[in-house]
Amino acid sequence: MSQAESINPAGYMRDGCGNLIDRKNVRDIDLARNDLVLELATKAEDLHERLAAFKASTLGDIDSFVELSAERYGVKLGGKKGNVTLDSFDGTYRVERQVAEHITFDEGLQAAKALIDECLREWTQGGNANVRTLVDHAFRVDKKGKLNTGAILGLRRLKIEDERWGRAMTAISESIKVMGTCMYVRVYRRDENGRYNLISLDIASL
Repeated sequence: MSQAESINPAGYMRDGCGNLIDRKNVRDIDLARNDLVLELATKAEDLHERLAAFKASTLGDIDSFVELSAERYGVKLGGKKGNVTLDSFDGTYRVERQVAEHITFDEGLQAAKALIDECLREWTQGGNANVRTLVDHAFRVDKKGKLNTGAILGLRRLKIEDERWGRAMTAISESIKVMGTCMYVRVYRRDENGRYNLISLDIASL
């Protein structure tokens, strides 16, 4: 019995507005569509739960192994966990634990942008506007209103000898705020050419 059937009176269905509809008044194609969606959604929820359990158990197993390995040297690990790569004995499989930080910026980023704009107004007068295009792209927000963190941090790698630019890069560095971390598990299999190919757990890439 589906969740919908367990909360609705026998012989009735609830529509999108919450109204009870007698199944006799629902078209056959609508009933068939409903049954298909419920079946697929139930399978998806089950798969989601199993993937979540796999991730949790895998991270726990990796933690335990890293601790076991450290004990050989009389070391007790603690604190922040980092990236780990584990290979099978024959090198066929590789398991990686990767830690990604969720980075945002405080109001200092606005000061950095103002300094950069000041530089660009001077540098691009009657000249090449490629640098401005690069910077504008870095500070552009996506459809969800989020900044491109990687592009902004990438500006610090540009070798530009200008005191204002230097202050802008300092402002960017000091405005960085780490809001949390997320752990990823990736499993790879080595092919006949020695390349490690990801065993994808992303349904879109299968």
